[in-house]
Amino acid sequence: VRVFTWFILKLFKVVSSPLGKEVCYQRLGCFTDDPPWSGVPGRLLTGLPDSPEHMNISFNLYTRETGNNSQVISAINSSTIQKSHFSLRRKTSFIIHGFGSTGKKGWVVEMCLLLSEVENINCIAVDWQEGAKGTYVSAVNNIRVIGAEVAYFIKTLQKIFRYSPREIHLIGHSLGAHTAGEAGRRIQGIRRITGLDPAGPYFEGTPPEVRLDPSDADFVDIIHSNAAHFPAIGLGMYNTTGHLDFYPNGGSVMPGCTDFIPEMKQSDFEAIIADATIIGGCHHSRSHEFYFESILHPTGFLGYPCETYKSFESGDCFPCSQEGCPMMGHYADRFPAKLKRVNQKYFLNTAADPPFATWRQKVFIKLSGVKKMRGDINLVFHDTEGNTKEYEIASGVLSQDQVYTKYLDVEINPQNTKKIEFLWNKTIFTLKILHCGQKTQMFKYKPGNNCLERNTAVNNLECILFCHCKTITTQDKASLIPRCITRSIV
Repeated sequence: VRVFTWFILKLFKVVSSPLGKEVCYQRLGCFTDDPPWSGVPGRLLTGLPDSPEHMNISFNLYTRETGNNSQVISAINSSTIQKSHFSLRRKTSFIIHGFGSTGKKGWVVEMCLLLSEVENINCIAVDWQEGAKGTYVSAVNNIRVIGAEVAYFIKTLQKIFRYSPREIHLIGHSLGAHTAGEAGRRIQGIRRITGLDPAGPYFEGTPPEVRLDPSDADFVDIIHSNAAHFPAIGLGMYNTTGHLDFYPNGGSVMPGCTDFIPEMKQSDFEAIIADATIIGGCHHSRSHEFYFESILHPTGFLGYPCETYKSFESGDCFPCSQEGCPMMGHYADRFPAKLKRVNQKYFLNTAADPPFATWRQKVFIKLSGVKKMRGDINLVFHDTEGNTKEYEIASGVLSQDQVYTKYLDVEINPQNTKKIEFLWNKTIFTLKILHCGQKTQMFKYKPGNNCLERNTAVNNLECILFCHCKTITTQDKASLIPRCITRSIV
């Protein structure tokens, strides 16, 4: 009886050890508050994780057969998996939410429904709402148990159903990203983990055991959308933590979000971390919104290798190198060089509104005529569905024979581009567009025609010549443009 009583205490209650405290749960093992889990720089938190029963963890399966509904399956009762629509012939994705969220509605369910429809996979929405709704510190502690539960589920699939971890993709947002990392630390061979703006507070700069790390899966890709950059508050990590780390719009502040992100001293940050989780929510959520749209727009999120966002903005990293560029989001694993090294940094810009996709193009325009004059040069892109987007190339005092270069992140897919208009709005005089060499005729825009340069060996660079040679008068416009647009293609 005494031995049995001690065993029960060991499994379900906190016990003291010479180094610190620990708590043990059946099936999952023991959890301690020893370093690096607490008491290290950047992680001066206290406490131990709650029990799985307290957090009411559930795994909800979505497939094409379940439609908009789900089936609750359990590794503890493996017959629920066998009786469900889970198919051993499909790949499987686990979607894991973060602090203050849920896996029973919202973006997690929408992601599962889309993935199961587009790719016919088993999609499992992991819900740990009860463990994620307390304080941020308690949620940070709880993800260790959630990660252990996900690992236990995968081990059950492996042992009972002979289902390989290499068929599994873990997708986690915020604390859910580190939860996926904890699962990957416990079971080797997981094919892929995607971290959607991994949580920064209590994880930035910590040892790899604590946070998501490239060693947690065969391939780890990250989208940073609200990276902490003091003095501004950020809910995500700034440091690289995967094989491929993507920094859309620089990785901290997202266009289209109106959240106020205040500035503060780092010493003040710890004191208000619970409240700070509300600030910047739009920026933080953009990561899973980008991923969702990337499923539907496979070519619209091309990332460029760069050391800094400033270098990317200035065009230093355009076009792609000979090895090509990866796509941020769902199709990042198609990049041949994805495992070349860890901590590869990629930058891109997105649109402010859904579907967020853009296609980077480099525009050259050279003018001839009077030496100096004031005016504006714009391009208008037209697609096959009647949508238009206008972009400014140059404005103010314009000079003869000067080349005006602009990097555009165009929201219209080049494959759907029907026409491009050149707009010249000036105050006085006229301006003649530079002659186009031997190409003096007008022609309709057709992607791929009249190519000045095409790198066929890599097939990722295309330069197209658009010509329209005549004098443009006040408030005039012309279809197509002189010189060329260089863009990376897939």
